[in-house]
Amino acid sequence: MHEIAQKLNEQILGANPYIYDLLSDLGKELYYPKGILTQSAEADQKAFRFNATIGIATEEGHPMYLPVIQDNLSAYEPSELYTYAPPAGKLELRKRWKEKMEKENPSLRGKNTGLPIVTNALTHGLSITADLFVNPGDPLVLPDKNWGNYSMIFGTRRGARQVTFPFYNANEELNITGMKEALLAQKEYGKAILLLNFPNNPTGYTPTEKEAEAIVEAIREVAEEGINLVVILDDAYFGLFFGDSITESLFGRLADVHPRVFPVKVDGATKEEFVWGFRVGFITFASEYPEVLNALESKTMGILRGTISNVSHSSQTFVLGGLKSPDFWPQKQEKVDIIKKRALKVKEVLKNDRYQEVWKEYPFNSGYFMCLKLKHVNAEALRQYLLEKYGVGVIALGQTDIRIAFSCVEENQIEELFELIYQGVKDLEAS
Repeated sequence: MHEIAQKLNEQILGANPYIYDLLSDLGKELYYPKGILTQSAEADQKAFRFNATIGIATEEGHPMYLPVIQDNLSAYEPSELYTYAPPAGKLELRKRWKEKMEKENPSLRGKNTGLPIVTNALTHGLSITADLFVNPGDPLVLPDKNWGNYSMIFGTRRGARQVTFPFYNANEELNITGMKEALLAQKEYGKAILLLNFPNNPTGYTPTEKEAEAIVEAIREVAEEGINLVVILDDAYFGLFFGDSITESLFGRLADVHPRVFPVKVDGATKEEFVWGFRVGFITFASEYPEVLNALESKTMGILRGTISNVSHSSQTFVLGGLKSPDFWPQKQEKVDIIKKRALKVKEVLKNDRYQEVWKEYPFNSGYFMCLKLKHVNAEALRQYLLEKYGVGVIALGQTDIRIAFSCVEENQIEELFELIYQGVKDLEAS
């Protein structure tokens, strides 16, 4: 049991043992992690200059938005806002999202996939997947560079046994060999859940074409060894590709790779369409057997009914309105281009030779984030110092890494941001 959960249990037990006795085993395991959200809250209070902790995109101090959504919030009939939405989501929205997926993922053509099911954004979709496929003790295989909330969703909630492999190899390439070895190590168990997140949070990396082909082949070879695989594609940052990478999800390539491989795509409007607060996501299954897709849709609807009943109708309506507008694609591309310019500016700024003395940048080519590996100072110590001294917020990950969300820093402020981080490092080195 996590230390934080244990302390919370002790508080409840000391105050009222009867309430403690009412908690389920899962309830006793739950806790609020002191991770990115806690660090972001601190930054909200103290980062008076730059706050590069939040996983959203901003523009001139405000959240980015598409005018096709923002300008039309009063243009809907009450029936499109106030009634209950169907358990699996608005049918037209589900169809539109599938059309969008097929347009953006050419490898899906000719593959048999279910109609996307609407979830309360990405976290909920991942949670549903965990409920469907993870038993206590099941191995969850994922890279060591990962979103901290996976531990809560799959580990604390469902009891998964987390198996990690180094995200990058010695050549600073995606460590596909490490992934395959971690999966093959589960052969005696006979089952594994592989979780892939591209563009990756926190590194901002997406596989190259060569790496993507190697990932798919490695998964096929693992399945040939008799291991049943659920492959979860967390595509939260899909569409934000800025460098030498594939520009589609691995979902289509895995849809028919092997009978033992079951891919699940979890994505959403959250970050793809810059509507974080709307909380509209999707979960999509792929199988050559329609019976499998129908059964899993029913099971997923059962989870929805037994937890949230249905996702906000108004949020689904707003997203659907955006998708139906002829201005949707050009407006979206405009925002993607802004974030791409910021990413390229980061790469330009990091060429400064002075910076190489104090940190090493991890390869990045997509998404909202990039990471630095500090050479001489502790990441958490630097995070706190930057907040207190310079009013700069970043995310500390482990002993050496810091994550920087360039998505929420204006292009003309990026150079100053990294200069302040560098100055903070030098200050700590001197002390």
